[in-house]
Amino acid sequence: MTMDFQYTILIPILLFFSFVYNILWGRTRSPKIAGLISTTTILIAAVLSYYTAYQYFFNVGLVNGSYEKIIAFKMVWLHFSDTLVVDMGILLDPISIMMLVVVTTISSMVHIYSFGYMHGDDGFARFYAFLSLFSFSMLGLVVSSNIFQMYIFWELVGVSSFLLIGYYYQKPSAVAAAKKAFIVTRFADLGFLVGILLISYVTGSLDFAVLTDPNGPVMLQGASLGFMGLSVMTWALILIFIGGAGKSAMFPFHIWLPDAMEGPTPVSALIHAATMVVAGVYLVARLFPLFHIAAPNAQYVVLAVGGFTSLFAAVIAITQIDIKRVLAFSTLSQLGYMMAALGASGYGAEEGIGYTASMWHLFTHAMFKALLFLGAGSIIHAVHSNNMTDMGGLRKYMPITHITFLIGTLAIAGIPPFAGFFSKDEILVALHQSSHFWYWVEVITAGLTAFYMFRLYFNVFWGENRHYHHKPHESSLSMTFPLMFLAFMAIVSGGFFMFDFGAFISSNLVPYDIHIHWDIAGLSIFVALIGISLAAMLYLKPSGISTKMATALGPVYKATYNKFYFDEIYLFVTHKIIFNLIARPSAWFDRHVVDGFMNMLAWITNFVSGSIKGLQSGQLQHYAMSFVSGAVALALFFLYFMTR
Repeated sequence: MTMDFQYTILIPILLFFSFVYNILWGRTRSPKIAGLISTTTILIAAVLSYYTAYQYFFNVGLVNGSYEKIIAFKMVWLHFSDTLVVDMGILLDPISIMMLVVVTTISSMVHIYSFGYMHGDDGFARFYAFLSLFSFSMLGLVVSSNIFQMYIFWELVGVSSFLLIGYYYQKPSAVAAAKKAFIVTRFADLGFLVGILLISYVTGSLDFAVLTDPNGPVMLQGASLGFMGLSVMTWALILIFIGGAGKSAMFPFHIWLPDAMEGPTPVSALIHAATMVVAGVYLVARLFPLFHIAAPNAQYVVLAVGGFTSLFAAVIAITQIDIKRVLAFSTLSQLGYMMAALGASGYGAEEGIGYTASMWHLFTHAMFKALLFLGAGSIIHAVHSNNMTDMGGLRKYMPITHITFLIGTLAIAGIPPFAGFFSKDEILVALHQSSHFWYWVEVITAGLTAFYMFRLYFNVFWGENRHYHHKPHESSLSMTFPLMFLAFMAIVSGGFFMFDFGAFISSNLVPYDIHIHWDIAGLSIFVALIGISLAAMLYLKPSGISTKMATALGPVYKATYNKFYFDEIYLFVTHKIIFNLIARPSAWFDRHVVDGFMNMLAWITNFVSGSIKGLQSGQLQHYAMSFVSGAVALALFFLYFMTR
């Protein structure tokens, strides 16, 4: 049954009008009105998204065994040729509708939470304006009908995240973090843009419906053309993946994400849990048929980068003491899981299992990671510090935050029946069937995840009872309600949606029925329990064991705590090599050689013109003298040659 989904244009547009109102008139009127307008518009967008999901999955339903792609809105924007046309449109299919639900749900909770967290802040209206801009950009990105439209909203997401990360612009560290995030992702986005140009050159199209048709001619185009042993299509998709790796902070573009914690904690939940950082995963999933069929080498790059990033970030998270940075590296690790699953799908695994698992984990991770970030914000709001060394025994003072944070911790650790267990199990199944090496890497990562998350939990809510200057207290209802809602979702978004949700996502590729593989799930649970037990032994009660271990590990612990010095390496490369050995010599050559040569030409021109300008004096006697002198010179010249 075909339905009219044109109303979906309202979902992003509402947020755009909210941004315009708040940025122009928000400060001149009551800041609360600005917050109410932003919150109301995102709640309406969420309701429309839920309604769209219901209509799409239950009323439209399966058509010939799969869910169809619906173009709900389409408008020609740029017309290059009969085949190469850039539209502005809305594409509805299982993953775009899933992302609509995720983005509007998390953003709604962040909007409500911010009423309490940002209460009394001088930039209250500005903050909500930036939230609306970010939500508009992200919604525009996920419903894009073509890759160039996605790129436009991709850059808007970058701009709005720059504004939110640097919200406290009075703090030099916040400004530096915003610039760092913007610059690093711009380098990656250059690869994305070049990849788009290559795709359009090879296929003659930018529309996702054409690019992702498994039976279309696009899958065979660009396969014979090659460079360095790889086809043009492979290079195009690797470049596009570089853009996705930058946005999702994959190695080696990971350096911006931990510093982005300088923004307000609700921003961390919005950007780093479910929206901006998963855009890279969503990009690869959107083009998955191309990766899977037309460029399997590019797909393996996705697997390798995702697998390495997940382990690399988990190791760093073990030693961090800033609770938001622990969660930031946790996000990096979980995004690596999602990328690895996409890279593993079809690589010896059941068709579609990795694709399904990645999108499912994206959904469940959004719920429990937003819960953890907002829980961290509630803790910071109570103790006025980000460091675990300033916390301890908070379960007595903050019972709601404690219980909800524990639920989120259990979910990310992969303990049943919480959401993370089910989706992570499918990722491990996909990896087990495709690559035993990467499977064991992710099993180890699962144990590390349980360890560092319960290290965080025990240090904050148990550990040593601190003597706080001000007695901590539970947060207001505007902050605890989102925690309770997201805790509920962290429980039910796994097993409750286990079969139906998996079918929704995978039906675009190959129908796949999700079920628990207890041989693999049992091992992951065992490894997680080992991690939790070790964390309890070290941090549940005050002991000097962890300090002794850190001292014994010495340089290894120090290197891990300093994130393996990648920030220092980047600074060394940029300042000592690029600036000193390339930029400064180039600037000297430009100033002294290029500019000097042009200045010399200008000086010669001025000198010659100054020397001969008397010839055009305008005085008759000068012209007569020149005429007579010339005539005499010519006469003498001819006389000389005639007398020889």
